[in-house]
Amino acid sequence: MHDIGTSQFSCNSVRVGVAGRLLVDALELNVMGGELIAVLGQNGSGKSLTMHTLAGLRPTDSGRVLLNGRDLATTRRQEISKWLALLPQHVDDIFPATVLDTAMIGRHPHIGRLSWESDHDYAVANEALAAVGLAGLSARDVLTLSGGERRRLAIAQVLTQQPHIYLLDEPTNHLDPQHQIDALQLFRDKADTGNVVIASLHDVNLAVRYADRCLLLYGDGRWDLGASSEILNPERLSALYSTPMEAIDWRSRQLFIASGDVST
Repeated sequence: MHDIGTSQFSCNSVRVGVAGRLLVDALELNVMGGELIAVLGQNGSGKSLTMHTLAGLRPTDSGRVLLNGRDLATTRRQEISKWLALLPQHVDDIFPATVLDTAMIGRHPHIGRLSWESDHDYAVANEALAAVGLAGLSARDVLTLSGGERRRLAIAQVLTQQPHIYLLDEPTNHLDPQHQIDALQLFRDKADTGNVVIASLHDVNLAVRYADRCLLLYGDGRWDLGASSEILNPERLSALYSTPMEAIDWRSRQLFIASGDVST
């Protein structure tokens, strides 16, 4: 468990682009332990590319990504992996393996090159499987899992890594409503115990419920960042998603729905 505020993750003037197209321009972001940030935007707006850039898996077009003040571009990958974990949007299983062995992949940054997995490593993996409701499937072949079970296993693998910073690209992919809530509550709890959590989401109402701040990506270089309660409103969301969005009051908060073209 980490003390609130001990982890710091930031980027300075980061530019993200692909195939000559500018997606995010001069992004400024500073996140301290204890915070969950949701990244929102249309398909193709650069959410996944931004997450991979923040993870140090692709170079910035300009600017720097900093982990506790250290530039990711000049930091050894294994050292980064002890602090930072990325949950990709899609995970492909090529080789058969058990659920437990797949979760154990998350321990690799913490195990020496000539060392074997310890009882502690297995305990961490089993605890992660229990956290996502897969404790009873540890001996199953991963290739026999459903899409939702495989997504929960991918989350367990990230939990097994025990990073300080979680970068989650569409963590609720393939999950039913209850498991979406369970997953985001799990990471909300991680933030509340001092971790940094940055998650790209398609459901703006999950961001309303769980995120402290939201980063809105418009896909043309523009971005907005602010407290969820302030930045999420029908006008800004209508511009973000290029469709009319309306707010409804629910349990002392506002939820948002896409109302579509009101002229039809």
